[in-house]
Amino acid sequence: MDALTAGLTSRARSAILSNVTTMPAKILVVDDDRAILAMIKRFLSASGLGVIMTDNGSEALLLVKDSRPDLILCDAEMPGLDGHALCRRLKQEADTRSVPVVLMSGAKMADKDVLQGFEGGADDYVLKPFSLPVLLARLKAVLRRYEAVESKEGVLRKCGVEIDASGRTVRIGRDPVALTRKEFDLLAVLLSKSGKVLSIPYLLETVWGYDPADYNDPGTVEVHVYHLRKKLGPKLAKRIVNMPGLGYKFDDAV
Repeated sequence: MDALTAGLTSRARSAILSNVTTMPAKILVVDDDRAILAMIKRFLSASGLGVIMTDNGSEALLLVKDSRPDLILCDAEMPGLDGHALCRRLKQEADTRSVPVVLMSGAKMADKDVLQGFEGGADDYVLKPFSLPVLLARLKAVLRRYEAVESKEGVLRKCGVEIDASGRTVRIGRDPVALTRKEFDLLAVLLSKSGKVLSIPYLLETVWGYDPADYNDPGTVEVHVYHLRKKLGPKLAKRIVNMPGLGYKFDDAV
């Protein structure tokens, strides 16, 4: 950027930098149904978002690394590398772990399959058929949550755990811990409010962005707490305390 703006007036440089920083979010849409791809692309593009698309998961892996999308909207059920497998692959790699993923699935998707998606690191689910304006609202909500976490600065340290919010890394002592996006966000909320009981509706709204009036399933939180405890190890796992009928808290006095 310095080379690009060299020799320009300060006003001209400011104009260029302003245009760069206000570039629209880029969405990678993945679906083996070309008609759905075209429909979603037309709508999201008309809504001011940048859209790239592919009809298979393997090409999506390459596009994620080449195009650096801000969010991935992917069909859960596709031939070859489906949405669940794609999400897991992305969350296993450091350079793609922080990209939010929203999965699309048919209305007959079982609860266990939805939970599988969340366990694999998915940020949200939308069921087909869906309203395009509602889809846009869900995507923007995920992007806002992502930007809110990314905008936090500093390092949080408590009970031997170190969370770097800007780098989205977690360490126990000197050892890094690989967490999914939701596990990271859940741990960050619990640690930042250690000692306080956080209700299920609060966690679903804060970490997942759900409206408690529409979705209040404690199973979503329970599954993520289970996996988070396993990754943190027994000493720290006991600090994440289930308060029956109330919620969860991180107990820094155990």
